[in-house]
Amino acid sequence: MIVCGDDGLARRLAAELQEVYREPVTLVVPAAREPQPVMGRPLGRGLGLLARVPAAGPRRARATEQAPVRDLRVVETAEPDEEALAAAGAADAAALALVYEADETNVRAALVARRLNPRLRLVIRLYNRRLGQHLEELLDQAAIVAEPGLDLQELDASTTVLSDADTAAPALAASAIAGTSKVVQADGLLLRAVERTPPGRGEVTDPGLCTLALLSATTRDPAGAEGSDASGDNGPQLLPDDRAVAAATGRGTVALEAVSHTGPVQAGAGARLSAATFPVGSLFSRRLRWALAGIAAAVTALAVAAWLTTGDHPLHAAYITLLDIFAINDPAVEESAERKTLQILAGTIGLLLLPVLVAAALEGLGDFRTATALRRPPRGLSDHVVLLGLGKIGTRVLGRLRELDIPVVCVESDPEARGLALARRLRVPVVLGDVTEEGVLESARIHRAHALLALTSSDTTNLEAALYARAVRSDLRVVMRLFEDDFATAVYRTLRTAHPEALTRSRSVTHLAAPAFAGAMMGRQVLGAIPVERRVLLFAALEVAGHPQLEGRTIAESFRPGAWRVIALDATAPEDRRPDLATTPDESPANTAGLVWNLHPGYVLRAQDRVVLAATRRGLAELLGRHGTRAPGR
Repeated sequence: MIVCGDDGLARRLAAELQEVYREPVTLVVPAAREPQPVMGRPLGRGLGLLARVPAAGPRRARATEQAPVRDLRVVETAEPDEEALAAAGAADAAALALVYEADETNVRAALVARRLNPRLRLVIRLYNRRLGQHLEELLDQAAIVAEPGLDLQELDASTTVLSDADTAAPALAASAIAGTSKVVQADGLLLRAVERTPPGRGEVTDPGLCTLALLSATTRDPAGAEGSDASGDNGPQLLPDDRAVAAATGRGTVALEAVSHTGPVQAGAGARLSAATFPVGSLFSRRLRWALAGIAAAVTALAVAAWLTTGDHPLHAAYITLLDIFAINDPAVEESAERKTLQILAGTIGLLLLPVLVAAALEGLGDFRTATALRRPPRGLSDHVVLLGLGKIGTRVLGRLRELDIPVVCVESDPEARGLALARRLRVPVVLGDVTEEGVLESARIHRAHALLALTSSDTTNLEAALYARAVRSDLRVVMRLFEDDFATAVYRTLRTAHPEALTRSRSVTHLAAPAFAGAMMGRQVLGAIPVERRVLLFAALEVAGHPQLEGRTIAESFRPGAWRVIALDATAPEDRRPDLATTPDESPANTAGLVWNLHPGYVLRAQDRVVLAATRRGLAELLGRHGTRAPGR
């Protein structure tokens, strides 16, 4: 396995492949960067300092201590060009992950890698969704052209484009909205899990479709270790069996509560975007409408008076009145006194009307022009989510929140941030300013907010904002993006001790995204990940054929507590199935995934079946034949 990257995701992904899947890994890093620890410890649990290897002659970095992982090889290179990828062994590798922060670097390296090895499984990190779809088709077609007759599905050498932002956004948004909910959405597939408090004496709770996890026994204890990876009987238990659930009295659970199909995420949002992009209604503000109504009432009154006093036809009377108002009628010198009086009144109204019309027109044009600019938070806004940071992650989370019709106020210090364009189109209120400065959070109406979602790229900024928000409102729900696990655990414990009645969550984007990238490198499309405290539960689509743990077994017999569980069956005919369930369903009903969720325990899995699994990381690795022994609970 080859991992190429320049940030924490690359290091965490390398550790994931080593520690969970026991794969030999080559890590390609920029030449000028010193190796950094992963998840608060060196790569590979005891690998110590990594040997730095030039691209021309890579060497293996041996562990300084005995560790149950294979050797790690580090290749230094200025950029992932053909020479560097060849030195890393791309010609003979099984999979290559390109997780640089720049989309352009990943695309360029992917084209080179496909040319070096048409059979190589590619996993590419791209923020641009549309480019990712086209790139998948291009690279798969290039592999077929390079080796005619190559079956990508049989060799599992296809291209997978993932986004760490899209992988983490559902969980981050769900944490801000419901605090304890976990959501995995992969276009046509929606999985929703929810934490449940321990039932009282005599109470019976609905288990939902299945119980995914038991929460730590110390979840509600201020001195507990929720947020860490500590093992033991008091820690979280993933995929427990019915006996373990029944025996775990007084512990919360994570249940798969609702599963439904949704259309493409962009469809509904696109309609709202187009309406917000052209705010025609802003041309007619409330004051302008009142002004026009007053003008219409005055003209009507003068027309009626002219009709009654002169005896003209009503339409002719109205016509004459308009001519008088706009001063284009002949003076009524020879007319009656009533006619002269009405003409003078009409001329006076016309003089008063001119500045009103000009002012109303300028106001309407000003409102139309500023409607596409950033909005300020309304004075009466309440029960909203304050989102800090409109970078790559914040932009995706903002889109997710607005798709759920959750009111949002954004805070961003960079006037050129990429998420400002989306906020402008969605007409989301934005406060431009440094969140650490006094008065910025107050401008976002933090004292009346439902939750604070701190997603800036700085741990200290997120922590400072959370502490300040707690000072303003002690019961505010807070979700922080923190990169370092040990730091996140310490912050979580401290805030929970200081504010035991408030809800605090710390989330790491790389922690949520790395399992999905690692699963894709292993050759199976991971649909998403649900965090259970500081652990991760994966959802994957898997063909039953070739897996003796599933094929020929009943649903009940295939269940491995602590490792994997079949939760759904794809009832679509094999010839009509889409390549994977993470793609957007076609409009044709024949190509829509027919997933069956309430499976009978006695149903026997056949070789042609495709199932949706909930699995731990180690469980999925064992199911794919990458482990010699099973390590439950991970």
